[in-house]
Amino acid sequence: MRFRHPDGSTVHLAYCTNVHPAETLGGVLAQLRDHCEPVRRRLGRDRLGIGLWLARDAAHALDTDPSALRGLRTELDRRGLEVVTLNGFPYEGFGAEEVKYRVYKPDWADPERLDHTTALARVLAGLLPDDVRDGTISTLPLAWRTAYDDERAQTARTALRTLAERLDAIEELTGRSLRVGLEPEPGCVVETTHDAIAPLTAIAHDRIGICVDTCHLATSFEDPHTALDALTEARVPVVKSQLSAALHAEHPHLPEVREALAVFAEPRFLHQTRTATAAGLRATDDLDEAVAGHALPDGAPWRAHFHVPLHAAPAAPLTSTLPVLKAALTRLVGGPVPLTRHLEVETYTWQALPPELRPRSRSQLAEGIAAELFLARDLLTDLGLKELP
Repeated sequence: MRFRHPDGSTVHLAYCTNVHPAETLGGVLAQLRDHCEPVRRRLGRDRLGIGLWLARDAAHALDTDPSALRGLRTELDRRGLEVVTLNGFPYEGFGAEEVKYRVYKPDWADPERLDHTTALARVLAGLLPDDVRDGTISTLPLAWRTAYDDERAQTARTALRTLAERLDAIEELTGRSLRVGLEPEPGCVVETTHDAIAPLTAIAHDRIGICVDTCHLATSFEDPHTALDALTEARVPVVKSQLSAALHAEHPHLPEVREALAVFAEPRFLHQTRTATAAGLRATDDLDEAVAGHALPDGAPWRAHFHVPLHAAPAAPLTSTLPVLKAALTRLVGGPVPLTRHLEVETYTWQALPPELRPRSRSQLAEGIAAELFLARDLLTDLGLKELP
């Protein structure tokens, strides 16, 4: 979906396909048929943007076979779909029964991460619509915090500088300008937008910036306006933003709140949980650690890294951090000039929701994703953007 900003530029809205597990090119093509096109039809639009997730095997197939890449581009066009952004965070196995810490490997100190992201960039250059010059890729925020020492930090910085040089070369060859954004996430080396400023200014290249995920922003209790003002002041580019909402518990000391939270503790994804105290953030790596005992103080609200559907907040006594998303979006695209032009709804946890909230068919999933995009569309038009055909 495309929108005209009051400054005349085009803002793109997509939804991320990491909600549909696929490791191979064949699986990606099936996604377009079984999920993405049905979502577009429910929206009643001739064109729908998707934030494509390409696992290692699919990316390699497209990068090494020009005919396969042309075939994917043709299939996108045929189904009324377009790609201006890729989710390059998960490397493989995102549809596994247990993902947890595996999603952070390989990290930016491992050569596989540079190779994979370079392949994604070459693929994206071939997938961009004819009238679009700029593409973006989100990636993991350097590494999970453990086993990350000064030597690995230096290796990661070198890899990102090399990536920037490769992106320069891609533009010279194709005329397509690509940027990559580190996506701060709780528990990682770069947990917050504030944590991103030092490494990104050290890299000092405008092709490497930040991807602001509003669920992660909220989970770490960051104020959107303060965070985005600091990034602007530091001249850190906001490459893209993922629109998502975290799980919020206002009164975690109450037994009924703990019981409601425990229903969201599940074995597939990591659900880092945070609370803000006078001494700073207190944290657990997963929701079950928080609800099981006294790992977190419970005198103030808790937030958990669980991407809940934008249009459907959990039932009381829980809610979502949709207000944080709205505040961030106001700052991102509500001003005289947008801070980013690539927005991506990213609720990948539909099948990890409590059983009674999960979609029971492809049709129900498509309806849910379309409802999220309708909500995002309304937020954008309320900010003065005009939806384009």
